[in-house]
Amino acid sequence: MQAIQVHNLYKHFGKGDNIVRVFEGASFTVQKGELVALVAPSGAGKTTLLMMLGCVIEPDSGQIWLGEEKVYDNHWLIKDPRALRRKKIGFIFQAHYLIPFLTILENVTMLPIINGVPKKEASKRAMELLEYFEIADKANEMPAHLSGGQNQRAAIARALANDPQIILADEPTAALDRKRTIDVVKMLKKLTTDKNVAIVMVTHDESLLPFCDRVLSIENKKIIEKPVTPDMHII
Repeated sequence: MQAIQVHNLYKHFGKGDNIVRVFEGASFTVQKGELVALVAPSGAGKTTLLMMLGCVIEPDSGQIWLGEEKVYDNHWLIKDPRALRRKKIGFIFQAHYLIPFLTILENVTMLPIINGVPKKEASKRAMELLEYFEIADKANEMPAHLSGGQNQRAAIARALANDPQIILADEPTAALDRKRTIDVVKMLKKLTTDKNVAIVMVTHDESLLPFCDRVLSIENKKIIEKPVTPDMHII
């Protein structure tokens, strides 16, 4: 079952002689239960694409479906993009962006509570996620007391706290050492199977691509699929 479908997407920035065309007729799909890598040289539009999928940046034209819902058809079809993001999408970034004056548990429960989930239920769900990521013993610690890898696990738990259908990860391992990088990507891959979520992960690390189900590349302002091979490289 598809989690994301994009058809004939166009996006540019600027005007006149200063116009920068980022996408011209980009189309692709991502299925539930897939970990999909998105690769391209710097400046090609990877983060822009994630922000369009996350209903943060508006495309110029085209169509976007999230699950069975068509959310964009040459204009937004949704009245409240923020509500849709809170319910359907989890975001993971290069930096963990945990709120420093909240405990790990409070960071993970914040979004469900904003969405109206009772605090007791949100805490139960958060603890299940922290157990899943093997950092339940850090629930009452502040982010400053955790390692970089532990904080990124907490950030992934936070992204899952609203039970999203889709996770958009923008270079989630860039700030981690080699061992923690592999650990985090293996966790993301396990999530696609255990939770049946779709994950689109921007990465520059070619050694992570064999862990992914598919690799999408931005080339000539379109999206193309590359075969996953153990020795593949990013151009």
